Amino acid sequence: MRFKRLYPLFAIALSLMLLGATVNPGWSQSRRQPPTSNDKKNKRPSETPKPGEEQQEPLPRDLEPTKPQDIEKVTISTQIVNVDAVVYHKKSRQIVTDLKKPNFALFADGVQQTITNFSTPEAPITVAMVVEYSKWSEIFGLYGNRGYEPGTYEVIRPTAMFLSQFIKPPDDYVSVIAFDIRPTPLTDFTNDPGRLQQVVTLLLRNQPAFRETNLFDALKFVLQGGRGDSVVLENSESEKADYAGLASVQGRRRAVILVASGIDTFSKINYGDARKVLQNSGVPVYIIGTANMFKKLYGDSLPATDSLLGMPGRMSWLQADNTLQTFAKETGGAYFPVTFEGELPKVLGSINALLRSQYSLAFNPGDVRDGKQHKLQVRVDVDGDGTYDDKEYVVQARQFYNSPKPDKVGSK
Repeated sequence: MRFKRLYPLFAIALSLMLLGATVNPGWSQSRRQPPTSNDKKNKRPSETPKPGEEQQEPLPRDLEPTKPQDIEKVTISTQIVNVDAVVYHKKSRQIVTDLKKPNFALFADGVQQTITNFSTPEAPITVAMVVEYSKWSEIFGLYGNRGYEPGTYEVIRPTAMFLSQFIKPPDDYVSVIAFDIRPTPLTDFTNDPGRLQQVVTLLLRNQPAFRETNLFDALKFVLQGGRGDSVVLENSESEKADYAGLASVQGRRRAVILVASGIDTFSKINYGDARKVLQNSGVPVYIIGTANMFKKLYGDSLPATDSLLGMPGRMSWLQADNTLQTFAKETGGAYFPVTFEGELPKVLGSINALLRSQYSLAFNPGDVRDGKQHKLQVRVDVDGDGTYDDKEYVVQARQFYNSPKPDKVGSK
């Protein structure tokens, strides 16, 4: 049947060859679109195509031209390192938003780099909101409020406030992922107020299923993607589905907002692996630390190490706090430990201001493939007098990137 369909094409091609013409059919161009969630309601935010993104559809095998065997195949790869930076005054904490490319200098391992790409804080935001929704978080919240309200409110309240007040259609997008023993996407990227309200209602009407909080695995899943539970609000017929991850969304200003205590029970990856994932993503992580009231009320009475029933001890809480601070600092985000409900409006307002004030810089490190960690530094000259204003202003940006490992000898 396929031969019959292709027979007219063979006839036309043979006729043109006999007439001395060259066959060069004009195949249509296809542009790759960002991943969608089963092509249903919630499409991922559209990307800005990069040079080289457009490619021709592959020819049918029957019509593929014969490739010359004497031409050596040469592959050229480039690596672009993106750095999002926020500049604010050290004393007043006032954010600076009117800077230009000449105001910045970007260094890798102390060597100044050429800034190849630069954009001002004007792009809409694309956020992945990661919420710790486990039995432990419920217990921490319940003891922290002395039983006056459900313990899950401590993680649901900041989630609901951010989704309802700071996601502005039609340009902003947010995806919500809840995690306990595993990460579960509640909704793919959307800006529909009705869908965001469904997320909050879903969290309110349910209870955490597992005690464990595998924080590191959840962050890896959110940033790199993977196969996990299907998006809950899509009502998918399949139990499992592929999640593309926030790092796959290009051409938009991205961030992770993490609502968590910092406790990790037994993730498949360790703390060091999680740091590398965050460093390589180039995505700032803004963290709302929970369980602070629990720690203030009961921290001194906890044992130094974890109890036989798994209750985190003082050492685990110190490690959790250090983990959250490190994740925020190294990615260019910020860490806000919240103790009282009244702090949330100011904290969420600060996160929103930082998100929308990021300058986007990028440089090409060349063919660096040593598999090592490289230190990044962004310096700013606010008044343009040729002197860096490190004493007066703070530049909040990612601190490291990891170069690819060298190719193995003999590999192609």
